[in-house]
Amino acid sequence: MAEKPIYVRFEVSKELADRVYEAVETTRDSGELRKGTNETIKAIERDNAELVVIAEDVDPPEIVAHLPPLCEEKDIPYAYVPNKLELGAAAGIEVGAASVGIIDPGKASDEVTSITREIEELKK
Repeated sequence: MAEKPIYVRFEVSKELADRVYEAVETTRDSGELRKGTNETIKAIERDNAELVVIAEDVDPPEIVAHLPPLCEEKDIPYAYVPNKLELGAAAGIEVGAASVGIIDPGKASDEVTSITREIEELKK
């Protein structure tokens, strides 16, 4: 298995990553998302994000390397997904998304809460 990038601080199972993609899709259709690293950073700094999703295949890694510490500083949960193209598709764009911020999960609210709890357990 390929070595994880330096910014990946914990392992997310395929099942959890799939649930994160689904939550992003549901939010795209019923809530509010921020797509791309610049928009995600603004959402974090404004304390608007309920969940930040970061792709593991971002190159160069410096693009998103500062997101986990920023999320931790603001006490905002974050998750990793393996593929930026899949994350972009889930967010409704035709290109890869290095990161996405869920602002208002809409109909994905319960799922985002569940994902957040699971992530907190992973980080312990």
